[in-house]
Amino acid sequence: SPLGKKESIQDTARVVSRYVDAMTARVNTRQAVEELIGNASIPVINALDDYGHPCQMLADLLTIVEHRGSYEGMTLTFVGDCQNNMTYDLMRLGCLMGFNVNVAGPSDKGFNVEWSVVKECEALLEANKGGSFKILNNRDEAMKGADIVYCDSWMSYGIPNDERQERFKALLPFQVDAESMKVAAKDAIFMNCLPAIRGEEQTAEVLDGPQSVIYDQAENRLHAQKALITLAINGFDWKY
Repeated sequence: SPLGKKESIQDTARVVSRYVDAMTARVNTRQAVEELIGNASIPVINALDDYGHPCQMLADLLTIVEHRGSYEGMTLTFVGDCQNNMTYDLMRLGCLMGFNVNVAGPSDKGFNVEWSVVKECEALLEANKGGSFKILNNRDEAMKGADIVYCDSWMSYGIPNDERQERFKALLPFQVDAESMKVAAKDAIFMNCLPAIRGEEQTAEVLDGPQSVIYDQAENRLHAQKALITLAINGFDWKY
């Protein structure tokens, strides 16, 4: 049954803790993750919630290092719906690890970065020097000179299908196509955490083009999460 419906999250956390060494939760709200953590006696891994996607960040960082050698001093641009868990965690990642993040999307209500995320990123920048974030409403301005261009679905989980037409009308100026990729750095890579729709957040020419690293990115979800589970169970000071 759905988490928290027939059985309380508290009971689920305590029962599952008797069965396994670690738990992975992909849930609708950050509150559900926090309640699992508060009641479990085993490590709880946040696989996704409405406020972030931390496991994807591990895979993305691994992919960036594989293709670029380093993330220091780079600029990553996210284009599309900025009121999005991926946008939020990419902003946090840049502020934490010390690289620059531009996010660009419509100025319309419903597409803007939540103020709580802005404040969280400002706090991260105070504690971790070297990174930055900018919130823009122009695709090409955000993509200019970017080392990485990143897209995500325009119809994220939980968005009603009857909003599709209105959302696409607002988001179409932020579609990444071959022409806009010319604005980015010549050696820029293109990323999308998948699933991706050709002809929506990006064109097929970009998604299937030579700058795209989406399949390496997808494969690295496996490797990054294997490492995370190993450390969660054995401890982060574990040596292999």
